[in-house]
Amino acid sequence: MLSSFFDLESTFSLWLQIAVVAIWVVFVLIIAGVVNRFGSKDPEIVRKIVHIGTGNVILLAWWLDVPPIVGVTASIVASAVTLLSYRFPILPGINSVGRKSFGTFFYAVSIGILITCFWTLQQPQYAVLGILVMTWGDGLAALVGQRFGQHKYKVFGREKSWEGSLTMTVVSFLINSLILVSVQGNHWQTWLISLTVALVASGLEVVSFLGIDNLTVPLGSAALAYVLSQLMGNG
Repeated sequence: MLSSFFDLESTFSLWLQIAVVAIWVVFVLIIAGVVNRFGSKDPEIVRKIVHIGTGNVILLAWWLDVPPIVGVTASIVASAVTLLSYRFPILPGINSVGRKSFGTFFYAVSIGILITCFWTLQQPQYAVLGILVMTWGDGLAALVGQRFGQHKYKVFGREKSWEGSLTMTVVSFLINSLILVSVQGNHWQTWLISLTVALVASGLEVVSFLGIDNLTVPLGSAALAYVLSQLMGNG
């Protein structure tokens, strides 16, 4: 009888976690839809609202200690939906950014991979770090570069701006520092790891194409932060 009660409580807790995450994602999509319909007609703005808003769901997953199967399942569903949206108008305004890109798909895939790896290792902070570097670093870099990027340069034929790249580095460093200091403590190794990961993430964002930075940046950032932390005894 007591075992049944605890099983029921565990099931209720799981569904509550799923509901909280789902409500947040739906809220972000509603905001993006409203902006797309009544506000900005710039598809990049709408895409970044979804990009930044949905990326923060990883914080909810960390805080609520969501089981990895939930995150992986959500990643698979999101990946399937985004693939379909490239052919059908399921997510209007999100994929139409005037260039060939599979970024939204790679974004969903990277979340599933990171949750699988680092939730299993019981080191979720690295998954959170990887996703948030992509969420805020790349998201704000694109917006800053688009609006304030006056100093341009090209890599593999793609035009970038120094203002956007600097934003990527600074924001990534701040995110890395906040997460690693909160988990590992205020040590010089932590700050060095944060800076190194930020610089590498910025480099990966610059050289990526077809939206693959949504895969290389979060996976590269998380993996590098984890490896360096282990080598420096901060893991």
